[in-house]
Amino acid sequence: MADYVISAANLTVIESSLQTINKNIATLNNNLEVVDNNVNNVNNNVKIVYDEVGNLARDFHDFMQMQIKANALSKAQQRIIQIRQEMEKRFGHYDIVRRTTTGILQADDIGIVKRSTISNATEELMISTPGYWLAPCLVALAAWINDQPELAERALREGIKRNDEKTSLFFALICRRANRKGAALKWTQRYLANQEEENLDRKTVIILDAFASGLLGADSEGVVSKQMEKWLEHLAEKPGFVEQQTKQWSDAINLKRKPMPSDGYSYLRKYSKTWPALKEIMEGAMLHAEILDYFTVIFEQEASTDSLKAQLDEILNNLVTEFDDEELPLRKEERYNQFVIDFDGDEDRARQNMAIEQTAFEEHKDFTQLLTDAAMKPESSHASVSTQKFAIALSKDWVSNAYNDIVAQNRMKIPNEIEINVDTFNDKTVDGKDEEAVIGRFNALIDKEKAGALSQIRMSGFAKFCLWGGIAIGVIGIVMMFAVNLFLGLVAVIAGVGLLINHFSKKQKVKQSRQNIETKFEEKRKKGNQIVRAILAEVVDFRAEFSEKDAESQKVVDFLEQISPEQYVKKLSDSGRRIKVQ
Repeated sequence: MADYVISAANLTVIESSLQTINKNIATLNNNLEVVDNNVNNVNNNVKIVYDEVGNLARDFHDFMQMQIKANALSKAQQRIIQIRQEMEKRFGHYDIVRRTTTGILQADDIGIVKRSTISNATEELMISTPGYWLAPCLVALAAWINDQPELAERALREGIKRNDEKTSLFFALICRRANRKGAALKWTQRYLANQEEENLDRKTVIILDAFASGLLGADSEGVVSKQMEKWLEHLAEKPGFVEQQTKQWSDAINLKRKPMPSDGYSYLRKYSKTWPALKEIMEGAMLHAEILDYFTVIFEQEASTDSLKAQLDEILNNLVTEFDDEELPLRKEERYNQFVIDFDGDEDRARQNMAIEQTAFEEHKDFTQLLTDAAMKPESSHASVSTQKFAIALSKDWVSNAYNDIVAQNRMKIPNEIEINVDTFNDKTVDGKDEEAVIGRFNALIDKEKAGALSQIRMSGFAKFCLWGGIAIGVIGIVMMFAVNLFLGLVAVIAGVGLLINHFSKKQKVKQSRQNIETKFEEKRKKGNQIVRAILAEVVDFRAEFSEKDAESQKVVDFLEQISPEQYVKKLSDSGRRIKVQ
């Protein structure tokens, strides 16, 4: 083989080329390290993005729900104003007739208005409100005051033609107000004769109101009480009567449920899938205090000390103001929108409550439903406190059955175990007192996840090969430099050095990545321990609060046991003095 002579110029070129190769290898190692870092960062960022997307989705959902409720609240507030304006526009002229009713009675009482003025006023109202049932009744009343029997009879017939039931009720109260008990009894009998216990007119609450308030007198009381007993006997014979009463009263009692305050149990709300069930049973337990307070307020109110005429005037005002069927659709819509306002824009809850209260707006209902509506829905049924007392007392067995059923059903929903859901940790606790065990399981999960993450951080086979491969290639290169070919040997040495640099670079990278994982999971452990302990503390508090509120149910049962209907019907003696029957 011919000798190959390398000039100084060639050595300079070779040296320059080797330096360039060495720089490129270093750059390549740096780039590989950057790529590895980026891959790890991407993995971490993907998980962060997933977490952030989940949080964003929840926040967006909460925001949308808040916005929907705010819009519904604003719409309901505007709609109520529109409804009341529409009622004023369509039925405002009725108010003049209604106010004139009490005005005529009070004017006649004190005798400071000429009878001809009363007649003229009623005749003008008859002309200005065609078709309205109350107008001919006022003409009949004025004719009665003016001792004009023929005109009174003609006007009375017209009133009966327009609305028999309201006219009968109206004159039953008018006659009782004038102390004409016999006539009041006849009008009452006429009204009741047209009623069926399964299809009572919603205005029957007026008779119930007068009866419970003791305003119909001793003679009339016998008629009404016997009629009520007859209605109840007939209804009780129907199949499924008890079940119907339980559902009817359960629905009415549940109207008093209130939403749970939103400022408590923040960790359970966020970190427990059991929270919806917990929220529901707590609201059910809170109902006990609500219903006890509702009943207590009713029964602690003193009987009215107003005169007989003043009480009858109030009932008359209810009759002529609250029971015009033409206004029912608007009044129902008004009530629904009021529910939306009461529940801060929660339309679902408003619809649920309106579905239960719907019976109060029905034109006809059975007698027991009339009692339920009078007791639990006074705003819609227009029942007085006396009527509420009587209705609850008369229905107390059904109320007790329904209430006990509500308590039992709520207790059946109590979850034995409460879930804990913190990131990837899903566990359960019964009472929150097993903190050491739960924390132990959480830390075990962290250790397992950390070990799994660390196991993924290891040097590749090539990186491991670089150590021994680099040494071997470097040694071969040195031998080649002196024994074979200086240029090729030098290239081999540089390649070996590059492999060694890659090995130690990757080793350092693995060490740093493992340290980052250790730090990350220790932070997760510390934060997670705090959250889990807070959840367990809230579980303890929740169980204690629920037990305390649930125990209130016995007070309601005891309260209902001590009332009877006879206690809450006032009687009038012949002298007009009201006494309470014990």
